[in-house]
Amino acid sequence: MIRDNQQILNRINVVIDAVIVAVSMILAFHLYFFIKPPQWIYYLGIEYYYQILPFVVPGYILVYSFCDIYTSHRTGRRYWELFQLIKANIIGLLALMLFVYNIARDINYSRGVLVMFCMLNIFFCGLYRGILRQILRNFRKKGYNIKHVLLVGYSRSAESYMDRIRENPQWGYDVVGVLDEHVPAGAMYHGVKVLGTLGNLEYILPEHKLDEIVIALPLEDYEKLEETVSICEKFGVHTKFVPDYNSVIPTKPYTEDLGGLPVINIRYVPLTNSGNIFVKRLFDIFASLLGIIITSPVMLLVAILVKLTSKGPIIFKQERVGLHNKTFQMYKFRSMRVQSEKREKKGWTRKNDPRVTPIGRLIRKTSIDELPQLFNILKGDMSLVGPRPERPQFVEKFMEEIPRYNVKHQVRPGLTGWAQVNGLRGDTSIRKRVEYDIYYIENWSFFFDIKIIIMTFFTGFINKNAY
Repeated sequence: MIRDNQQILNRINVVIDAVIVAVSMILAFHLYFFIKPPQWIYYLGIEYYYQILPFVVPGYILVYSFCDIYTSHRTGRRYWELFQLIKANIIGLLALMLFVYNIARDINYSRGVLVMFCMLNIFFCGLYRGILRQILRNFRKKGYNIKHVLLVGYSRSAESYMDRIRENPQWGYDVVGVLDEHVPAGAMYHGVKVLGTLGNLEYILPEHKLDEIVIALPLEDYEKLEETVSICEKFGVHTKFVPDYNSVIPTKPYTEDLGGLPVINIRYVPLTNSGNIFVKRLFDIFASLLGIIITSPVMLLVAILVKLTSKGPIIFKQERVGLHNKTFQMYKFRSMRVQSEKREKKGWTRKNDPRVTPIGRLIRKTSIDELPQLFNILKGDMSLVGPRPERPQFVEKFMEEIPRYNVKHQVRPGLTGWAQVNGLRGDTSIRKRVEYDIYYIENWSFFFDIKIIIMTFFTGFINKNAY
């Protein structure tokens, strides 16, 4: 039933997307030439843009399909969906320009109209999907459009799965029960009952209208995995596997084909690849130079205010740990009164900390105090995107307390990062922050960096945990 609903929704989405593409093209023509009337006698009329619509509309639908726009994103974040939409439209625009100017060889089509078409298309498609996502999430919270799931195996991964389902009712998942060999029937976890053993699976599947089976067997029961999968496939139920060793392997496992034998690498770090390092460094140099030029008036104003309102240097330098555990001097606008090095090393800034100056409180809250780190990026100490660097004394402490903490030092630290745009800044859980940092390291791509930068503009500047 859920799969039928998804197919119907996808068909509706395709039709609405086709209408949006066509309307955006027509609106772009009228809007562009209204804002900027043509200065020459001859220019292509609206009928010429109508002529290319039979190619543009199906072309964009095809690009959307390739970019997974029509895949169900129950558990995905809206920023990821928006990023995919922007990526699809940029690809579509480049393909459209290639077709018009190189294949059709008609240079009279206005570049301004085509660019405006792309912008309008992103806006209207994004608006439609935002409204649709909110409607579906509200429905699911009220108990409609629910996927019924049976968990096979009671393990740490099963508990993590149930925790996430419970914390996110808008995803629309209902765990109807658990089957396990070691936990007695009737035991409860977050209101989910253990229904019996794995032997009951063949009897439960025909009786229950289940949308998914999630196999989360503990390590000691992995010999039953093949048999369990066979039973699930026998009844044609969609089956997922949540491994109980997810604390060891990366979120997206990097596999090798060893003569037909799949081999999973414990950790894959894309930024150990020379080509990836070069691309990221080139982008950092360009972005930091651009950032310095754009923010120079703000930095000049802040420098004057810091100097006029408290004694001490404008720039505060602090030792941090960076790539390959090497230390460097990180720059910030001074936001606290000058203090001894011994006192400064005592710990993090706390709420209503008397050491913070009035100007310092403002620039810390808005992250303006971090702008001098653009020079760290230009020097190569830092990257625009990456895990936030810590002081040496905290690194030593966290290395002992948090497994895999040191993995974050396999890449350059960043001005912003995946943990920060997800709200993990200031006085928040270090363990959770490390999880997000490791996810970023294992899943790095140039487009992932762009996504984080875009998210920073929406979520990353104002920091409620900055004191």
